[in-house]
Amino acid sequence: MPHNPAVLDLAHTHTRPVHWVATAAAMAAAIAVAGLLQPAPATGADAKGPAPRAAAPDPAAAQYPLDCHGTPATVTASAEGDLDGDRRPESVVAVRCDAASGTPPHAVYVLVQDPAAGAAPRVVATLLDAAERQTATELAVRGHVVTATLHGYSTPSVPRCCPDRHRVASWRWTGGKFSQELTELSSARA
Repeated sequence: MPHNPAVLDLAHTHTRPVHWVATAAAMAAAIAVAGLLQPAPATGADAKGPAPRAAAPDPAAAQYPLDCHGTPATVTASAEGDLDGDRRPESVVAVRCDAASGTPPHAVYVLVQDPAAGAAPRVVATLLDAAERQTATELAVRGHVVTATLHGYSTPSVPRCCPDRHRVASWRWTGGKFSQELTELSSARA
């Protein structure tokens, strides 16, 4: 075959097995390096999603400032939610003395969980004091608002078995404290 000066003889463009081995080794090295240079795993502070939710305080693990004169305190209802917007849930707890008879009044408390390992939940607010002599039912947390239905007495002469005053109470965290609103219910609901 005559030699054509316009067509260069490029001997190095002919592939040999050694070329394929070298290419494969270079690709394997590139993949290995890429595997070592991965970004750090995402954390709860990632802007793409919310932080992991902390557990709400356990109402059974708390000590309540309720004087039951030797009888135990009983938790009758609880609800949880982030009331102050700090991304850590609080527990709201209705507690009464475990009396053998009658209708013992409730107290309603707000609990927070201390971050120290093994720490018990602690009471940070009293929403309803037992001295108000009311029973709390339908305890709920919706958003930053606590609600409960309160059953009480219009006068001291009303028998303790039969509350005649029924109201819905709501408490909202505002300006560093809880503010309360009360709405009377009709007697038909009683």
